[in-house]
Amino acid sequence: MLDIKRIDKKFEPDSKRVIIKPHIPKDDGRIKNIITRVLNLSEEKVNQTLDRVVKNFSYRHKNIWSAWERNYNEVKKYIPQNTQISENRKALIGAYFSSEYSVQSAAFFNPSIVMHPNQSDLPEESLRFILSFRSVGEGHISSIEFRSGIVDKNCNFTFDKVSPFAERAEVVSRPVHSNYEMQFRPDQDLSEKIIFPASDNDSNGIEDARFVRFVDDDGSVTYYATYTAYNGHEILPQIIETKDFCTFNIITLNGDFSKNKGMALFPRKINGKYAMISRVDGENLYIMYSENIRSWQNAKLLKEPENEWEFVQIGNCGSPIETEEGWILLTHGVGPMREYCLGVILLDIDNPDEISGNISEPLLICNEEEREGYVPNVVYSCGAVKHNDNLIIPYAMSDTCSGIATISLSELFENIKKKKEKRKGYVKSM
Repeated sequence: MLDIKRIDKKFEPDSKRVIIKPHIPKDDGRIKNIITRVLNLSEEKVNQTLDRVVKNFSYRHKNIWSAWERNYNEVKKYIPQNTQISENRKALIGAYFSSEYSVQSAAFFNPSIVMHPNQSDLPEESLRFILSFRSVGEGHISSIEFRSGIVDKNCNFTFDKVSPFAERAEVVSRPVHSNYEMQFRPDQDLSEKIIFPASDNDSNGIEDARFVRFVDDDGSVTYYATYTAYNGHEILPQIIETKDFCTFNIITLNGDFSKNKGMALFPRKINGKYAMISRVDGENLYIMYSENIRSWQNAKLLKEPENEWEFVQIGNCGSPIETEEGWILLTHGVGPMREYCLGVILLDIDNPDEISGNISEPLLICNEEEREGYVPNVVYSCGAVKHNDNLIIPYAMSDTCSGIATISLSELFENIKKKKEKRKGYVKSM
């Protein structure tokens, strides 16, 4: 086994991470009944009730008044015309149509990691990074959260303080066919930002975002994240686009081979085309190319399960990572007892259709402390990053919490080369 190191840091679910979301009945009659009851309160009772709600909830939210205003605006069409309403009564109506939602009460897992857009004022050979996580709360609804920090030249980690507040983005364009735009305030801390479902197609979850820092031919940088939208019955592959982690565009992916889970975009174009690793049949690894990032019309088989720990299925664990030796592609394999392990294959740098090396043993497998959780016996990642001679791999533990592992790239390549040489010798002897 390779010398893979787990750092002394665990990201665990925290039920105190709450957002305010609309709590609006689907029955118009019930909405009108609630509004009528609030309108019939005396102004004194309105103020008393609002004071109690403010005392009990305002310290838990950074912008509770704005949230109430947004939710009041959702139902104000049911208020009789020409009705005079005080600002406090409007706020109270908004509160009646609001609820708290604990975004990670169930799980905080399936992380990815990318280079932060801001790399200024850092010690020599250090890297500022952004981690994304899949948060799961009541009803198994998934959303995206962020954390940040710095890793120094010796691969020591410092994590930024996590804000006690959490807040949904403002949806600035209504979802049309699952395409919409959301914005956070520029002064908002990264750890406060929650990408929460906002359309019918992702109403039950934004799952397993694989973030990648994409560099276009002109040198411009865009961050993309492929993910699975889930409405409780069907899945839909989608992609998030951002340049600053403040404004996010949500885009539906199209094409005959834009299906199933686990699509991961290469961090640059290959021979003038976008490239994607996928698993269109739910079992094997495929590679796809397209001139349009939104449309995927073809797929080529890249790898089938060949090792005993991946006989059930294989998939990617995030976007390929470019190195001088080739593209590192982290994989996951499912074996006996539905145990998930992480593996690694090496793709040719100029022609990633070709596998130039792999390791037949798992790179990472659950230890005894990691195998218990919501889904036992699972390690999983949605993306790693290269830093100096280290590969940094954030990973999930049994669909419950997350950690970070590192491995020397030099050691990794040495073992991949050994496997290549052994395989060549075997072929020659036949």
